[in-house]
Amino acid sequence: MQLHSKTIGSGPPVIILHGMLGMLDNWQSFAKRLSHDYMVIMLDLRNHGRSSHDRLMTYDLMAFDVQQFMEQNWLYEGAVVMGHSMGGKVAMQLAAVHPELVKKLTVVDMAPSDYEPAYWGLFNALQGIVLEDIDRRGEVLEQLMEKLGDEAVVGFLAKNLARNRDGSFFWRMNLPAIISNYELLLKAPPFPKTLVEVPTLFIKGANSSYIQQEQINHIDQKFSTYEIVEIQDAGHWVHADNPDELEKTVVSWFKP
Repeated sequence: MQLHSKTIGSGPPVIILHGMLGMLDNWQSFAKRLSHDYMVIMLDLRNHGRSSHDRLMTYDLMAFDVQQFMEQNWLYEGAVVMGHSMGGKVAMQLAAVHPELVKKLTVVDMAPSDYEPAYWGLFNALQGIVLEDIDRRGEVLEQLMEKLGDEAVVGFLAKNLARNRDGSFFWRMNLPAIISNYELLLKAPPFPKTLVEVPTLFIKGANSSYIQQEQINHIDQKFSTYEIVEIQDAGHWVHADNPDELEKTVVSWFKP
């Protein structure tokens, strides 16, 4: 599995993993904030962005993908790993099975829990667009807006839209594989029975429902050393809603 990556800055390594239907591009603006003091490595997870496609998509496999990337890029001494949403589950699984590769872990608005399905509306909207009939990018945006009615969500999804050399459109993400594995991806990562001992910061968006008391109980059952910080004026996409506060929080956490 070849993971597409982008690296900016220099210093201690920080790896950022995006969420479902996202890509590393979603984190570029935030990564630039960290790049003055860190070598920030953004990855496209399997079946997302410009990374390879595969019909299988589990947290074990995605954590192994990141492990392989780190070994191929001589990151044997480990890195700070930061994951958002689905990427947070991948990061947690990596810390659970390869703690030697994760110096510190930051999980953005996600917990080691099962979640209710929330993306079927997005999947249906994307599947309902016949790209073969599309002549211009604006048509896709118009159709998504008509179906979803949320400009921010439409902009997020539209980042996946790309053109072939012949001018036709395609989705960068492997939508069929993501959909077929979706129910599994809603589950908690399959940790070993031992506690995760990597120091971990959980970041909750104040306006998000992804980390409530039930999820905090799951965190307490799985992690030996952790903190939970709530970012005000932020929903699930904390890095887009309040990047200033998120930057201040994680930079403080990253320091030895």
